[in-house]
Amino acid sequence: MAMERLVLLIFLCYLSPRFAADAYDPVDPLGNITIIWDFLGIDTTSTVMVSIHNYQLYRHIERPGWRLGWTWAGHEIIGDVTGAETTEQGNCSGVHFDPRKPPHCCDKRPVMVDLPPGVPYDKQVANCCRGGVLSSLTQSNSTATAAFQMYVNNFERDGGNADGVPVKPTNFSIGVPGYTCSNATQVPATRSKVGPQRHVQVLLTWQITCSYSQFRDGPSPSCCVSLSSFYNNTIVGCPQCSCGCPRSPSAPQCLSDDEQSKIQALRDGDGDDPPAPVIRCTEHMCPIRVHWHVKQNYREYWRVKASITNYDVVSNYSDWNLVVRHPNLGNLTQLFSFNYQPLIQYGTINDTAMFWGIVNYNDMLLQDGNVQSEMILKKDPSEFTFSGGWAFPRRVYFNGHECAMPSPDQYPSLPNAAWDVRVSAVQRWLVTGSCLLLLSMFLVV
Repeated sequence: MAMERLVLLIFLCYLSPRFAADAYDPVDPLGNITIIWDFLGIDTTSTVMVSIHNYQLYRHIERPGWRLGWTWAGHEIIGDVTGAETTEQGNCSGVHFDPRKPPHCCDKRPVMVDLPPGVPYDKQVANCCRGGVLSSLTQSNSTATAAFQMYVNNFERDGGNADGVPVKPTNFSIGVPGYTCSNATQVPATRSKVGPQRHVQVLLTWQITCSYSQFRDGPSPSCCVSLSSFYNNTIVGCPQCSCGCPRSPSAPQCLSDDEQSKIQALRDGDGDDPPAPVIRCTEHMCPIRVHWHVKQNYREYWRVKASITNYDVVSNYSDWNLVVRHPNLGNLTQLFSFNYQPLIQYGTINDTAMFWGIVNYNDMLLQDGNVQSEMILKKDPSEFTFSGGWAFPRRVYFNGHECAMPSPDQYPSLPNAAWDVRVSAVQRWLVTGSCLLLLSMFLVV
């Protein structure tokens, strides 16, 4: 009996989306952000090349970007850095240095940030200077990595070790909500690329892994899903209070349509940092709504229209992406105005697709705007059905966040055959009424 209870508990935990979000992502089981410290030289001044690799298939780091922090184990200071900078210099009063070149950072816990694009060439290293933005691995492999090089003075040696191995820092963080980072572990050193054609030998390598959890990111979703179909006039909207109830502490600030002057004032505000979210007041209170409309039903195919609406009146979403789980996505035949790639496949199962915008066309979801696409899917006779909400997605993610879905018992009803496209509900009632009238006449006779 005890064993049966244990099995039941494990099964329930597996079904819990919150548990899965905190421990395992079935959509991207190997996704993480890996930080590598490569020591190119170990002496009184150590040269360290730090690289940040986003190995997540569909999650990316948006502005204001990553902010890599750690705690030194001893009295280390950063003498100089290329390709990034710390947010604070700290107190260097107890450090001996050349007055003509003070240390870059003397903080016990430095926080390193990326440089913006366009800095002078002598301040750059390869893969630096993108403002902390990291693309997802699927969207752009070339911009999913960041790097900087720092020169660290006065490393304290590991217990007086003869080989002079530095002591690992602790308390690593990437500075992005939802991520937690491991301690540094030593891995086999290989070589590091320092130029387009040059590699140098690495003497020591540390590795840190940062993983994401939506549960740690926030208590409520940041997007929601609404549904509709050609066969039913009812539009199933996002669940009420999907992202927090209006005027509640957990919800973002919202403005009604009659507050246009406030909206314009927020848009005219300046500043380098992204503004705090300000959305239009709605029942769902989400910055993003994804609408899935089953548009047409053919004999061998069916057609879907997907729309993404940005209710944030002050912020754009650059390099956005949409992940959809649906059992028929393996038979996607044609797609209009979005990029597409299957995200992960288990044998013959291919039910998860990633969509993102076309560069210089719709890769930026503008404030208070929308993007949309249509797709045609081929019916699989062995599994195809329109009943029971089959035509609607199982899960939807926007920019790596799982969206709130309507309750399945609210899904629009759908026909199960293509001829229903050509016969409206009114026509069916007229036909039924005529048959009943004819039947009553025969009975009277």
